Amino acid sequence: MERGRLTGVMGPSGSGKSTLMHILAGLDRPTAGTVELDGTDITKLDDDRLTKLRRDHIGFVFQFFNLLPMLDARENMELPLAIAGERPDSEWFDQVVEQTRLGDRLTHRPSELSGGQQQRVAIARALLNKPSVLFADEPTGNLDSSASGEILDLIRRSVDESGQTVVMVTHDPYAAAIADRILFLEDGRLVREMTDPSSDDIIGVMKELGAQ
Repeated sequence: MERGRLTGVMGPSGSGKSTLMHILAGLDRPTAGTVELDGTDITKLDDDRLTKLRRDHIGFVFQFFNLLPMLDARENMELPLAIAGERPDSEWFDQVVEQTRLGDRLTHRPSELSGGQQQRVAIARALLNKPSVLFADEPTGNLDSSASGEILDLIRRSVDESGQTVVMVTHDPYAAAIADRILFLEDGRLVREMTDPSSDDIIGVMKELGAQ
């Protein structure tokens, strides 16, 4: 996965997309092979060091926003750092808030936010610790087309403007079309790779894989 680029991971259901992401993020351990993050072989770390690495170097965004309902947007954003006994850098916090357009929503609880706004809070939370890699698992899967477009634009801008490395698992060819590079999986194996894809190109490959 290339630094400072957005890599999409696609494939039919059961092809191994989420398993690959979980292994890359240190949530699961591979039965063979290695995973390196910033030069560290994470497969050799014990649980405590792996937990610290995930906290310091990895951001997660999921289909369901995983926000705590009793906390407002700011508190949800700052929660991982608060658990670690840290506070966000104020300048970076302001930059992330501006980037996610949440300035007028920081005191709102999740129930007072739209789905797109909740996902923006989740992305802001993931970006606040300046992760080496941001993993996004179907980040638009629970959103309507308008909100999906906003989230995809935000993810793309995090790469282009901040140099964020992103790995995005998706089944949506229109979402995947924002990627610099797409890896196609089938039955747990890498079977195709595509750079600077169009949605039509992606649909064509997915049809081929579905027909096999």
